[in-house]
Amino acid sequence: MIGPGVVIGHGTWIGPHVVINGPTRIGKENRIHQFASIGDAPQDKKYSGEPTWLEMGDRNVIREYVTINRGTLQHGGVTRLGDGNWIMAYAHIAHDCQVGNQTVFANGASLAGHVSVGDFAILGGFTLVHQFCAIGTHAFCAFGSVINKDVPPFVTVTGNPARSSGLNAEGLRRHGFPEATRKALRQAYRTLYRSNLSLQEALQRLHDQSREDQAVAVMGAFVERAKRGIVR
Repeated sequence: MIGPGVVIGHGTWIGPHVVINGPTRIGKENRIHQFASIGDAPQDKKYSGEPTWLEMGDRNVIREYVTINRGTLQHGGVTRLGDGNWIMAYAHIAHDCQVGNQTVFANGASLAGHVSVGDFAILGGFTLVHQFCAIGTHAFCAFGSVINKDVPPFVTVTGNPARSSGLNAEGLRRHGFPEATRKALRQAYRTLYRSNLSLQEALQRLHDQSREDQAVAVMGAFVERAKRGIVR
């Protein structure tokens, strides 16, 4: 069932029993499997029928029973999903979430409202993310993680509540990060998590280390702007 205000790009395949409501814009060459609900109204009591949107990029795979809601006016009115994401069965992306490119959401992973997820992040099965949290690029959230603070880029977290458990070393290797960058990130991780420094002291040291590698600068900038604090 395709509602009014829906635009679907060339080559996108829509399976049986999918419901897509608008205003929603879907890009090219996506695959949306049966029973998914895309672009329905946000699950927010403050929402009272205002025109809000969902924007989805190209080449995403949306599996069975996935739900992706439109935005609310309180946060710009738009939920966004980038390109090349793999969203497995029963995952939920709530209103106003901003999801980047090439992410993986395993079965049952769920985002509350206003969450941002960086490129190449992986959310294991049944990962739960509190509203307004941010997940950094190339972060790895192990299955069953309950996340109520921001997860820095390149970091692995696990548990309830989630705690850091090291770098996403395997992900860095798979994506071709050179050894020099992985070494710099290992040092940055030790600075942030194992140095017994205050957060401000650790940020200053990360700033110094970022002169050696841009990936460290990405980590430091994320931590500096974290609004909910970071998973420690």
